[in-house]
Amino acid sequence: MRKLFLLISLTISLTSFGQETTDDLNKVFRINALSPGLEFELPISEKSTIAINPGIGIHGSYMHLEYDYLVSGVTYYISPFLDLSYKKIYNRTKRQSKGKNLNYNSGNYWGIRLLTNFKEIESKNIYRIDDISFDFGPTWGIQRAYGKMHLLFDVGPVYYFDTKGNSGFFPIMLQLNLGFNAKKW
Repeated sequence: MRKLFLLISLTISLTSFGQETTDDLNKVFRINALSPGLEFELPISEKSTIAINPGIGIHGSYMHLEYDYLVSGVTYYISPFLDLSYKKIYNRTKRQSKGKNLNYNSGNYWGIRLLTNFKEIESKNIYRIDDISFDFGPTWGIQRAYGKMHLLFDVGPVYYFDTKGNSGFFPIMLQLNLGFNAKKW
């Protein structure tokens, strides 16, 4: 729990640096459709951003966090979430030299992601041990803007845990999101 508090404190501290504008990156407000949420992406340096995305989404199960080992078939739950991401966009110079789109922080990135899932609204064949769980891990991804439309895909391993001390490792976590870039400043 102390590590989570430290990570959240660090995220808030770094976000305060994002109040300065940079030449390359923009503050972006977007509305995501595939895990519905409202995302704020804030620059913290010339090539790095912090993204904060609260919303509601569909989640799968992890072996040590649910009592689903007695159940067969489809398992999922729908719950509110808070998704925090650090993104280091590493190919902006190359994209700019080729005349490619840089709008709304388009580019390839590597980063770190913390996904917090809260008490489920609906579930199928899942009985969670705890109402709050976390997924944490490094990611590699791409994000692109096509006009005002937003596409994001990222992948990486994940360490998952809950507030009762249950935890485990999963080798791959995927994220695909489509959305609408509502405002850039």
